[in-house]
Amino acid sequence: MILSEGDLILWGERIGGEVERPVFLGLRGQLGAGKSVLARAIARGAGVEGTMPSPTFNLLFRYEGRDGQEVVHMDLYRLRDPEELWELGWEELGHGPELVLVEWPERAGDHLPEDRWDIHLTLPDPGSAFRRVQVHRSGAPPHLPGFPVQLESS
Repeated sequence: MILSEGDLILWGERIGGEVERPVFLGLRGQLGAGKSVLARAIARGAGVEGTMPSPTFNLLFRYEGRDGQEVVHMDLYRLRDPEELWELGWEELGHGPELVLVEWPERAGDHLPEDRWDIHLTLPDPGSAFRRVQVHRSGAPPHLPGFPVQLESS
């Protein structure tokens, strides 16, 4: 499906406000495709307030959402080797009421959880504010609210 940035933000806020936890969302796409825009919208929908810097250099930020739920935002772009994930507490993610957002999840290699959503964002065409969004379900993650795109399942 093709979404404007505004629609992408509204969808992200709805996901953050309604998705059952724990849930793992892998955000895929080229630099500038809108991964961080979507991650911030999802976090805001989950009740995160204040500034949300990109975790590109820190790799991981944790935020408190509504009702004691936690939002974990990771950016694996700078990860050199999937084995570095263990230093970030990777094995502990998604075991509590967490909403886990991971940009560049492909850098995790075979360590991605079986139950997850992968959201693929494509750069808008020059001069356009619209981007293509594809969603892929792996395993049995919780329902993705406000699902505006065609579902692909494995």
